[in-house]
Amino acid sequence: MAKGLGKGINALFANLDVEKEEMVQEIALQDIRPNPYQPRKVFEEGAIEELSQSIREHGVLQPIIVRKSSIRGFEIVVGERRYRATKEAGRATIPAVVRELTDKQLMELAVLENLQREDLTPIEEAHAYQTLMDKLSLTQEQLAKRIGKSRPHIANHVRLLGLPEKVQTYLTDGVLTMGHGRALLGLKKKDTIEKVVQKVLTEGLNVRQLEDLIQSLNEQIPPKETKREAKKDVFLVEQEERLRERFGTSVHIKRSKKKGKIEIEFFSEDDLNRLLEMFGSEM
Repeated sequence: MAKGLGKGINALFANLDVEKEEMVQEIALQDIRPNPYQPRKVFEEGAIEELSQSIREHGVLQPIIVRKSSIRGFEIVVGERRYRATKEAGRATIPAVVRELTDKQLMELAVLENLQREDLTPIEEAHAYQTLMDKLSLTQEQLAKRIGKSRPHIANHVRLLGLPEKVQTYLTDGVLTMGHGRALLGLKKKDTIEKVVQKVLTEGLNVRQLEDLIQSLNEQIPPKETKREAKKDVFLVEQEERLRERFGTSVHIKRSKKKGKIEIEFFSEDDLNRLLEMFGSEM
């Protein structure tokens, strides 16, 4: 399971918790509508039912946060699960705090609330990071520092968005793991990803078996050079691994007697821009 946000969340937004000085009021559920910018579209029914049972017995222990809607009533800022569970529990009202927020702040807080949860799928987490970077004009390095995550952690998630949508759905549904997704990005022939995924599903391949399969498939691609590369030096293999962790993408070091080259892969325009930003920040 993906972990929640790191300790730097308050560097991004105002506190998501209700402050002592804020007034809590009971608002009719019929006057509240879900956050239109809510990134999570599917809510686990079992978790909602469990929460609704708790609300029937003990009430809503933590008020939700809403803002006045420009259309009618109020819009949820934080607490849609509590709103849904309260509705399922058959209650007519819910305790809430009203805050003044712009559309941008509303969207950002919805993303942040989801990142704080422990049960995000790798794709949901990737979309959350990408949204924060896009809306706040942050690089991966800047976002990593501000939310207390490592840059490779963010990069490895965002790279998953370069996978075909069907494969992303498998990751979201838990059919494939993030390890499977990362391994698939190493395929040299990207148009074979979905075919390889079907083999994974049919044969129940684990991540290590998939990595071995991908290595085998990549080796079958005819090399551009006429001479076969000699077995790679152990030192170079270790350096490749360090660079992969540093840049969050596949890195290959190729060396001949007097010269060589380092190949760094990117999988989309955004991925290329991310790498260029990294190089620029270090120069």
